[in-house]
Amino acid sequence: MLRGNFFRGLGYLGEGFRLIRQPGLRLFVVIPLIINIILFGLLFYFLGEIFGALIATAMGWLPDWAWLQALDWLFWILYGAVILLMLAYGFVIVANLIGSPFYGYLAELTEKHLTGQEVSTDGGWAAIIKDIPRALWREVQKIAYYLPRAIGLFIIGLIPVVNLVAAVLWFLFNSWMMALQYVDYSADNHKVSFPALRQQLADTRLSALGFGLPVALAAMVPILNLFVVPAAVCGATAYWVRENGATRN
Repeated sequence: MLRGNFFRGLGYLGEGFRLIRQPGLRLFVVIPLIINIILFGLLFYFLGEIFGALIATAMGWLPDWAWLQALDWLFWILYGAVILLMLAYGFVIVANLIGSPFYGYLAELTEKHLTGQEVSTDGGWAAIIKDIPRALWREVQKIAYYLPRAIGLFIIGLIPVVNLVAAVLWFLFNSWMMALQYVDYSADNHKVSFPALRQQLADTRLSALGFGLPVALAAMVPILNLFVVPAAVCGATAYWVRENGATRN
């Protein structure tokens, strides 16, 4: 039985956007934002060529049946949705891999703002530099969890008709991954392992999917996806404090 509150989860991203405007948090929003702008510019440059090549290859595999050709427009939409979801999370992976030390500290400052309690005894730029190897390793664990499942769903998405289901599964999986991705910063600050975090979120899966859904949608919108990452970090911290009881850890 699924537990949690889907509609409560939906509200955390909006709270994150409100939190990133707080004076004490802005610096750790601006620096990753600059990184994201550079990354987004590079990805956008290559997006057109990659998208066109993948679609042309997939459509070339279809049999020359009249009814399939008549559904040409539908397959373009479905393939486009699957690829867009892959690229959306791909952008998030790269942005988070580079910005992860900042996001961990942003989560720490956000939790302090929400609870009034210190998360750790270390702080400032020294803590960020010190945590770079650990933060990068944490991101690698998330990528290792994501890639096998993403490849499986991508293969399913290349099969005509079956890709009707694949697009829905992709969206649900991306929503789940967005929750894992961003709540993980607070979990890491509390020394909660990535497998333990997955179980924790599974215990309130409806809340997790509610939080991850708007993040997944926003990650697909150009320009908005530049701002959604720090907002998602702050919103996920609010999720951690309220859904999982940060004081337990």
